[in-house]
Amino acid sequence: MSRFTTSDGVEIFFKDFGAGRPIVFSHGWPLSADAWEPQMLFFGSRGFRVVAHDRRSHGRSQQVWEGNDMDRYADDLHELLEHLDLHDAVLVGHSTGGGEVARCIGRHGTARISGAVLVGAVPPLMLKTETNPEGLPVEVFDGIRAGVAANRSQFFQDLAVPFYGHNREGATVSKGLQDAFWRQGMQGGLKGLHDCIHEFSEVDYSADLAAIDVPALFVHGDDDQIVPIAASAEKAVKLAPKGVLKVVPGGSHGLVETSPDVFNALLLDFLAA
Repeated sequence: MSRFTTSDGVEIFFKDFGAGRPIVFSHGWPLSADAWEPQMLFFGSRGFRVVAHDRRSHGRSQQVWEGNDMDRYADDLHELLEHLDLHDAVLVGHSTGGGEVARCIGRHGTARISGAVLVGAVPPLMLKTETNPEGLPVEVFDGIRAGVAANRSQFFQDLAVPFYGHNREGATVSKGLQDAFWRQGMQGGLKGLHDCIHEFSEVDYSADLAAIDVPALFVHGDDDQIVPIAASAEKAVKLAPKGVLKVVPGGSHGLVETSPDVFNALLLDFLAA
């Protein structure tokens, strides 16, 4: 586990294990690189180099007052690729991390990248507008902002339940997963996490998706209660020139952790292709 300093002087925490073709993971909100541990073990044990960082103001990375925006998140990811001198890398982004991957490619291209995987990802736009009627009303995101500002500890405990689909009849409830979600959320800085809500909800990634000129796999659960599939993957795949969508029946927003065997198999197939 290491750290590097970005071009604007922010210290970013990252994990870098194994050897071989690199897979670089970008986590969702309000999590950290720890959310990818099952994938890092699985793929690191199969001859891949696995890298995951904590987004600025998340996890163990430096907490900052300014610069908690998607352009800077994308620049941080690109600078991590440069810092490690990675080539032929596959970028994997969950939820907000999917926006980060898309924006990174939109801003910096694919010279170091051979593939992109967006799982439960927010692109192209989560906000409901006249041209995006499938999105969610701004009041939903205002409620998230209010909940985080007022009592983020309780808010994260409550959010973990639909995040993992634990409120569905017959669901296998894991208090351990919920506790890990809460722990990761509480590691980050309140200002940065609050700022990030705008970045995952009101930023349009359509142009970034169109710039993904490498194979792109979209993985989404059809029971995602946090990022509804109709407003995200079903639209995003049509914008990515080489996009393919794989729908996980009954999959929650946190399917990477609730259904790791399913997701890992999809990613392994993508890497082999």
